[in-house]
Amino acid sequence: MNTFKLALRNLLRNHRRSLTTLLAMTIGAVSILLFGGYARNINYGLQTGYVQHSGHLQIQHKDYFLYGSGNPAAYGIRNYQHVIEVVKNDPVLAPMLTVVTPVLSLGGIGGNFAAGVSRTVVGSGVLVDDQNRMRLWNDYDFPLHPKKLALTGTAPDSAVIGTGVARVLQLCGPLKVKNCPQAQVAVASGADAPSDIAALSDQERVQDAAPTDTSPRIELLAANAHGAPNVASLKVVKAESQGVKEFDDLYVGLHLPQAQRLVYGAEQPQATAIAIQLKHTSQIPAATARLDALLGTTLKSEPLEVHDYATLNPSYGQITGMFSAIFGFIAILIGAIVLFTVGNTMSMAVVERTVEIGTLRAIGLRRGGIRRLFVTEGLLLGAIGAVLGVLVSLALAYLVNHGGLTWTPPGNSDPVPLTVRVWGEVPMIIGTAIGLMVVAVISAWWPARRAAKLEIVEALRHV
Repeated sequence: MNTFKLALRNLLRNHRRSLTTLLAMTIGAVSILLFGGYARNINYGLQTGYVQHSGHLQIQHKDYFLYGSGNPAAYGIRNYQHVIEVVKNDPVLAPMLTVVTPVLSLGGIGGNFAAGVSRTVVGSGVLVDDQNRMRLWNDYDFPLHPKKLALTGTAPDSAVIGTGVARVLQLCGPLKVKNCPQAQVAVASGADAPSDIAALSDQERVQDAAPTDTSPRIELLAANAHGAPNVASLKVVKAESQGVKEFDDLYVGLHLPQAQRLVYGAEQPQATAIAIQLKHTSQIPAATARLDALLGTTLKSEPLEVHDYATLNPSYGQITGMFSAIFGFIAILIGAIVLFTVGNTMSMAVVERTVEIGTLRAIGLRRGGIRRLFVTEGLLLGAIGAVLGVLVSLALAYLVNHGGLTWTPPGNSDPVPLTVRVWGEVPMIIGTAIGLMVVAVISAWWPARRAAKLEIVEALRHV
């Protein structure tokens, strides 16, 4: 206790130098915490987006993740309804679940044959009500206002396309797509649809469309489960940006029954994945373990496997890994600055207090006591700097979070509020504070060692 009191008095005695050192340490702590809070916000934001659209986990046919994109129909889950019932009714999984829903992915060619244009597309058949409930997941309390799918309340033959698909299929005008430039080079219109495809399209349109319906339509041509071509005439209700150009140029969203009829016809409908959304991300390990147990016992009739959202979206790990590397670099840089700042302060203190050190040694204080005194001063500087840094970071984070700033995360088409997550991130705060104090102690140790090695006579003669 006496050592702490004496160390505090020594810091207050030269308050200008102490304040300068504290300022450097506080700025360092603020920099680390604010960037760490920003990185956490990106992590949670990306996670929220992926979980809202594809769930925490997906049950898929074995090897679909590796090979299914080339032929989704060959990797369908035949008894997907039974799998869903087993998952929903399992006593271990049931308390964790929010949504369990089937999804059917398919590849094909989307055509606006009235204009003589077509392009390859990737279709996604979903249950609209389930997808709308998935979009309500917000475990990290982002200030979001989730929008319902554009397919909500639409006819069974309706579809939503990416703005890139609308641009290529020359549907920007009918769909009122903004910022949709026309091609500068005139391209000759392609041929009309083949007669057999046109006949199938006309048959679909007679079955599904009202005679007075003038909405823009596309024909979606896909191979069925046996490799034969099948076509669906779809009413396009909206063109939406998907956030990533590559995906925006391919996306077609449609109702699950329509997608199943296109791929499987009159046969038993299937799904390429069963999306599972949990109440909390922390439940993923327990849910995965239970699903693996079910797939090996009750559901062993089909070769199925489970993947989490990080595996299904490799960009998530790449983005979060990049920010973790940047955060580590900033922390090392700030640590080096604090190291030299505290070291310089302690070295100056040793020089100025040489006579005082000699006096303390003359009255009986041992070399270890001198070392403890200067190391304690460094520890106090680190502790006070860490506390000030945390308080300033919390205040600045509050201002940023309530400043109305927005940004557009990777893969998003709409801007979201910019937040810096410092409050509640206890491990990050404690880690930063401890790290700052450790660096301060290490910085003070070398000057303290030099002070302890001073000879009493030489110290007392110092001028």
